[in-house]
Amino acid sequence: MRVIGLMSGTSYDGIEAAAADLDLSGDTLRMRTLGRLSHPYPEQLRTRIAAALPPAPTTTEAICVLDTGIGQAFAEAGVRALAELCDGHADLLVSHGQTMHHWVEDGTVRGTLQLGQPAWIAEATGLAVVADLRSRDVAAGGQGAPLVALFDALLLGGLPGVPAALNLGGIANITVVAPDADPLAFDTGPANALLDAAARHFSGGTEHYDRDGRGAAAGQVNPALLRRLLDEPYYRLPSPKSTGKELFHTPYLLAALADAPTPDPQDVLATLTRLTAVTVADACRDHGVTRLVVSGGGARNPTLMRMIADELPDVDLSSSDDLGIASDAKEALAFALLGYLTVHGLPGTLRSGTGARHPSVLGSITPGRQPLRLPAPVSTAPNRLQIVAD
Repeated sequence: MRVIGLMSGTSYDGIEAAAADLDLSGDTLRMRTLGRLSHPYPEQLRTRIAAALPPAPTTTEAICVLDTGIGQAFAEAGVRALAELCDGHADLLVSHGQTMHHWVEDGTVRGTLQLGQPAWIAEATGLAVVADLRSRDVAAGGQGAPLVALFDALLLGGLPGVPAALNLGGIANITVVAPDADPLAFDTGPANALLDAAARHFSGGTEHYDRDGRGAAAGQVNPALLRRLLDEPYYRLPSPKSTGKELFHTPYLLAALADAPTPDPQDVLATLTRLTAVTVADACRDHGVTRLVVSGGGARNPTLMRMIADELPDVDLSSSDDLGIASDAKEALAFALLGYLTVHGLPGTLRSGTGARHPSVLGSITPGRQPLRLPAPVSTAPNRLQIVAD
């Protein structure tokens, strides 16, 4: 089955599309990747998303406009992926949508909202669309995140030592695959969320991120600010746990700066980068990680990667590219895999990854142009992911 995955993370800079041929044989899921592309959001849409994100107040009109605008942008990305990656032929499209709110109270996720109306994608591509993949896990008592845990567990299974997968998006999440133990997954804290907020704040909105980590590289860590940031109670919560920009946003950063003034913006960027490195390293040490496989936009930040290496001198750092999965495509491919499991009647979650009462078949399906015909249900879930070279 040829599947397209579409993903936009908490940095909301655009949509990553990736395509793959997937085939399940026994307990082995074979994946032949077909490439990836990036589809940027129009600037006006990015501005609308930023204006509606917590802690900003919003309206149902703004949410309706965003649901349509994001859905249309995902449809454009799907049309491009169908033509450019799949030669015009695919069987299924899987859309993560754009997370706008992740509702957490006292460590319990009460709801999660991803916008991007899938009807626009189905109409534009003609393909059936699996969307809203997080809500079912939340309904089953889970965190709804990180949903890449199953993909990570299949990819890392069998590697020596205690491997872990780290994704550095707006939020950093980790999946630890220790031998003779259930995989464990959780959000470690901010990766780029506070860095992006600082870049926008100090530049007056002209910069959206610390390009190549250059600002952080030119600054010095402020120990007082770092201590203040590390006082965040989230870091001491047990896993499974998840978080988002409902917590780590510009007012959060400004409150920390009020308590620990740091006049030089480059010192703020250096301190925030060290915060991500420390919280990632703490998670790795807590679980005895010996190899860390990194993906996501933060993997392209050499200053962040250097700081993580400094914090974990005895851990082997590598990229998901080394395992055959392009770093920028990993989350889109993970959601393609989850959608594939959904249409085959297989669960896409791990209880140990999200804390749900049971694994769940994820998402809702929007039919394409043709009558909806699902594959025959499969009773054997995969326990291994094999990446097939072209």
